[in-house]
Parts: sequence; structure tokens; C-alpha cells
Amino acid sequence: MARVISICSSYKVIHVFLSDPMALRLVNGPSRCAGRVEVLHQHQWGTVCDDEWGLSDAEVVCRQLGCGTAVSAPSLAHFGRGRGHIWLDEVNCTGTEAALSECRAKPKGVHNCHHGEDAGVVCSGNPSEVRLVNGSNRCSGRVEVLHNQQWGSVCDDSWGLDDAEVVCRQLGCGTAISAPPRARFGLGYEPIWLDDVNCTGSEAALSECGARPWGESNCNHGEDASVVCLGPAQLRLVNGSSRCSGRVEVLHKQQWGTVCDDDWDLSDAEVVCQQLGCGMAISAPGSAQFGQGSDHIWMDDVECTGTESILSQCRSKTGEPANCNHEEDAGVLVLEKRKKKQMRDI
Repeated sequence: MARVISICSSYKVIHVFLSDPMALRLVNGPSRCAGRVEVLHQHQWGTVCDDEWGLSDAEVVCRQLGCGTAVSAPSLAHFGRGRGHIWLDEVNCTGTEAALSECRAKPKGVHNCHHGEDAGVVCSGNPSEVRLVNGSNRCSGRVEVLHNQQWGSVCDDSWGLDDAEVVCRQLGCGTAISAPPRARFGLGYEPIWLDDVNCTGSEAALSECGARPWGESNCNHGEDASVVCLGPAQLRLVNGSSRCSGRVEVLHKQQWGTVCDDDWDLSDAEVVCQQLGCGMAISAPGSAQFGQGSDHIWMDDVECTGTESILSQCRSKTGEPANCNHEEDAGVLVLEKRKKKQMRDI
């Protein structure tokens, strides 16, 4: 949409036309930084078709919304079907654009899609209103929470691995390694927002755990709580017929390793498919159906609900030793979505 600015002087009036970026939002997700992609055109919100949709496109959405980097680019209406218009189709971003409106795409409103193909995005930003600071990376450090538009720390009274586990899951940082007390990562600043946090370890967010009312504590910043997470696992499928089928491998400590098939099922495979932007999981074969890996077995007893954005958000035993061998390597088989333009060429 263009707007006109009139600049008056004693000599003349100059009209300057400015082209605004297309308004953008993510809906139906757990936060403002994850959900179905919707854009505003002609004063109406509409969706984006997932034809050609990938991480480069999601990266631009996350940047435009101030939500960090893209974690995944779910397709097939992962966050539910939209209604009304489908404004964009065959979006093709390089990943460096400042706004989605700068990317190549079909003309607005021109598409051959339905709402079962609505595109989604999951960003790494801090929609959860939790962060780890002063650590060596975003998955370790002093725990801080946002309340009343102000960041504050968490007291280490009753703080333990169950609490740390929730923080790691919420941030997409895998499992908790430790829950250091006594300001291990330095003293925070006022306020101290939470005290006597009591999580079971199964909550999706720290805000779901029991605690004293906001701002009530008997602590000082020498008692600031911290977390060290294993970190998000990079993921790939190998030995299959395409990048969307094969043996599941994750990258940890700069080395690729496999996933044990103990408790491996379709819910786990679905998360792998969503993370890789590969469509719908057909099966979750075990027993090294795609061949045996070598060296490390990094994950065991993976338990996903199927709604997680990335595999490292699922409950699991991560890191060696595992009680498995490579004859138990887990795999994934995905129903890949064929692009319409490819189908038109057949």
C-alpha cells in the first residue's frame, strides 16, 4: 500500500510516494513468533501458500517480525487452516530480504492452492518471554523472565533439573544438563521476578509452573538461578531416496550420530518432518531400515507429542551412553508434497 506525504514550502508542494512493507503476522501458534503466516492486503488478512515455501522464506518472516532466526517452515496448514484470501503463492526469498514484500512471488491473490496448504513459521526469538544470558551460547546462562515489559531474574530457592528442563524445552534447546544455583553466570539486575519455582518437568513453559506471585521473593541476586542445556540438535535424514526419507541423524559436539528406535513412532517422525519442511510422516521405521549408522547414538527413548517444532523440544535421553546398537537406528519416511508447477509440467 502506498501513502502520500505532502511537503509544503513557499515555492511548491511536493508529493512523495512511499511503498510500505506488507503487514505480517503469525497466528494460531503458541506465541507471536510461531504460527500460520498471514499478510495484510486490501485491508484484509490472508494466508500464504506453501508452494516453494522453505527456511529462506521463513527467515525473512522472522527478521521482519523481530523474532530471531527461522527454526522451521512448516507446511500443509500445520497451524490450522486459514480463511478467506490466499494472498501469496510461490514465494521465493533469498533469505536476506528485510521484508516478505521484497521477495519474488506470484501477483497478490493469484494462486492454485487451498487452505490445507497454508504456510507456517517457527522462529527462534524469545516469544516465550524467557532467556538465558551471560552463557557461552543462547542455551546456557542466567535465567531471566519478562514481566511488565522488564527483564528480571529467578531465585534459586527450590531450583532444580525439573525446572531447568522446562526452560530448555521452551527455548528449543534440548534437555537440561544442569541447573546451577548461586549466580553461576553472574549477578542479575532488579527485579527478581520469580521465587520458589516448582515445575514437574513436563510443562511446556516456565509460566505453567507453580511459583510465588510475581515479584515476591526473599532473595538477592547472589541467588540467581541458571540453566545449562544440551543445545538444539541439527538434523538430517540419510540413506533414503530423497532428503525427506532415511535414517535419522543429529549433530552433537560437531559429530553426526543416530537415534535409537526405542519408543520411536509416528509422533516423533512427524516432528522430524516438520523441522525439515518435508510434509507428512507416513511411517517411523526402526531396526535400521535405512542401514546402520556408525559411531555415536545420540538420542534414545524419544517421546514427542507431535506438536513440537523441533526434535530437541521432545523429551528424550540425549547423549551417550544409550542402551542401543546401530541395528536399532530409527528412520523416517515422508509423504513429500509435489509442487503444482511440477505436476503441470507432466
